[in-house]
Amino acid sequence: MSQTRAYAAHAADQPLAPFTFERRQPRPDDVAIEILYCGVCHSDLHFARNDWGMTRFPIVPGHEIVGRVTAVGDDVSRFQVGDMVGVGCMVDSCRHCQPCQDGVEQFCLEGFTMTYGSDDRQDGTMTQGGYSDSVVVSEHFVLRMPEGLDPAAAAPILCAGITTYSPLRHYGVKAGHKVGVIGMGGLGHMGVKLAKALGAEVTVFTRSDAKVEEARRHGADHVVVSSDQAQMDAVAETYDFMLDTVPVQHDLNPYLAALKYDGTHILVGLLDPIEPAIEGFNLVFKRRVLAGSLIGGIPETQELLDFCAEHDITCDIETIDIQDINTAYERMEKGDVRYRFVIDMASLKNASAD
Repeated sequence: MSQTRAYAAHAADQPLAPFTFERRQPRPDDVAIEILYCGVCHSDLHFARNDWGMTRFPIVPGHEIVGRVTAVGDDVSRFQVGDMVGVGCMVDSCRHCQPCQDGVEQFCLEGFTMTYGSDDRQDGTMTQGGYSDSVVVSEHFVLRMPEGLDPAAAAPILCAGITTYSPLRHYGVKAGHKVGVIGMGGLGHMGVKLAKALGAEVTVFTRSDAKVEEARRHGADHVVVSSDQAQMDAVAETYDFMLDTVPVQHDLNPYLAALKYDGTHILVGLLDPIEPAIEGFNLVFKRRVLAGSLIGGIPETQELLDFCAEHDITCDIETIDIQDINTAYERMEKGDVRYRFVIDMASLKNASAD
């Protein structure tokens, strides 16, 4: 066992604070990693506040991890000490069900093991995340970081990036397709960059006039202010795909109406019941599809990292010290970040741990 320094949420109504716990010694198939950067995701905030009613405290958030290999188990063949690597939202799965065999471990029939807040499949201890100085992960769930990717700006690719890339790839988005991206936050701005790199013509849908120029700066070919009915009417039956990144309840019907026949509306942000209700007319009369998508498997995530290196795609970030994590959470709730906070874990060396 090794002592690990971290920041953890100790209760839903308390700020994150220094925390010390023990990481396991590497098993034969494990990779030990010194964490250099960790992205800050909205899921981290939800877990820290127990918004989903499933948090066990203390919890160390963080599932957008980039670091350097410090040790490997005897059976590890793909990594060696000194390699730059990443760890995303999963650290294990059953590995034998059909989804796991197909490389879509996020759909493991037994449920994948989350990077934090899950029971380890072998020893039953609870997994703890990347707001820490080190992590130990099975080789199968460790990703190679390509040369040329800025490690800090690449960290959110492991969640925000793969969440938007996976459905674009699954549904075959390519040159000639027209893609609408709904929302212009952490997920949305990555969706724009990735859809453009795949060759699509991209339109951002936003309720804010203030984000029109911002969307264009990130590569959007067009911007539609969705609160303007005239603009929505003008794009009726236009798009092949809608990538919907909005995490709160919103009316899907106007966006369904903007799809061509056989168009597909993909939810990647909304986990709550759909309100208001979908009008069946919007689906039935145009053979449209309403779909959902959840992160991506390990092979696809590696594919994405290589794709981003090839196309020079990273997330727009603001780097912070771990000591500022509670302020970052407050700002994230207000939407005051463009577009992802990333913790420089070197700052943890200056943080006192209990």
